[in-house]
Amino acid sequence: MAAKDLGSKMRDSKMMIDNLRSVITENEIVDFIKELVAIPSHAGIENQETRVAECIHGLFVKEGIESEVVHVADGRSNVIARLKGSNKGKTLLLTGHLDTVPPYDMPDPFALKYDGEVLTGRGVVDMKGQLACMIYSIIAIKRADIKLGGDLIFAGVIDEEEKSLGTIDLIEKGIKADAAIVGEPTNFNICICHRGLEWFEIQFHGKTVHGGAQKEGVNAILLASNFIQKIQEKLMPKIEEETHPIIGTSSMNYGTIKGGTQPSTVAGDCVLKIDRRWVPGIRYGDIIKEYRDIIDELSQEDKNFKCTFKVMDESVMKEGYVHEPMEIDINHPIVNITKSVAKEVLNKEPELTYFPAWTDGGLLSTYAKIPTIVFAPGNLKSAHSSNEHLEIEQIMPAALIYSLIAADYCH
Repeated sequence: MAAKDLGSKMRDSKMMIDNLRSVITENEIVDFIKELVAIPSHAGIENQETRVAECIHGLFVKEGIESEVVHVADGRSNVIARLKGSNKGKTLLLTGHLDTVPPYDMPDPFALKYDGEVLTGRGVVDMKGQLACMIYSIIAIKRADIKLGGDLIFAGVIDEEEKSLGTIDLIEKGIKADAAIVGEPTNFNICICHRGLEWFEIQFHGKTVHGGAQKEGVNAILLASNFIQKIQEKLMPKIEEETHPIIGTSSMNYGTIKGGTQPSTVAGDCVLKIDRRWVPGIRYGDIIKEYRDIIDELSQEDKNFKCTFKVMDESVMKEGYVHEPMEIDINHPIVNITKSVAKEVLNKEPELTYFPAWTDGGLLSTYAKIPTIVFAPGNLKSAHSSNEHLEIEQIMPAALIYSLIAADYCH
């Protein structure tokens, strides 16, 4: 680009930033975060996320932005808003989840606390704060009368903390976008990939007898031990060879093991629960086969080896869906635009990295075929904790960045 063109583009960008800053304020975004945090939306609440969806819908309607509360299941609803373009550009989806984890031991979790530097409250970083920033980025574009070529869509979805029914509903109702941004906390780094995820449960079936007659029984704890040893010998080396240039390797964790009743009794049962994560490029069906092959091998070696292998109930998604990994081309326009805009607003170039947890981006990229990144303010480390917080100084920059990304990408 010629120096003259570059200078003109920088001036135009600065003018747009000033324009956007003039139509929204940090205080109104913080006030809306306060409203969202005040509405409990964790498991066990009647209709769980619907009041949050209705609150967001009400704000969009007030601002003259097309919005709809969409029932998904059991009284629980997504909220979908759309700022229509001229049909001459690309469509961008900004999305995040409306549900939170329970308060656990967090004091006064639904009253937003403000100490001048951080906002504290349940869901403020995971992820009602980010939702508010996305929402106000759309409001800013509307108030500033910035014309888009393509549509800008907001989707607030239910159930990410459990079965991701909200994003699955989006997919099954035909969501279309050229790119998506998932607003999980990344501290303004651009996450272009993450691992897939599954939880497995293996129940080992032994034969209970008195400890004084061990040879007449089958010790289920020993069966579990043999299984673990075989995993360590055969599967773990393979898992560590599954590499990705940004993520690193696939992984597996022995999460819990429980068996037997007392020291003087041969354990008749033992349950092992494991966490399995895999890098993009690994097939889910192959992962299942790896475990079944080990079980078959142990069954051939020992006629007493019996176990039941399954996906944990907590991890089972709607039929046809699993927690797939996410990956986007490092040179995709949404990556480059986000990088450029974030650098301009923050005066710091964001890192291109991976997200350490799983997100609904895995569903959007795999099943809806929407190129997706994870990008937002906030530190993931405080999510789910008794000190969940979001830095106030990140709020306005986040709203501006989302607005500028949309203005450029949907141009």
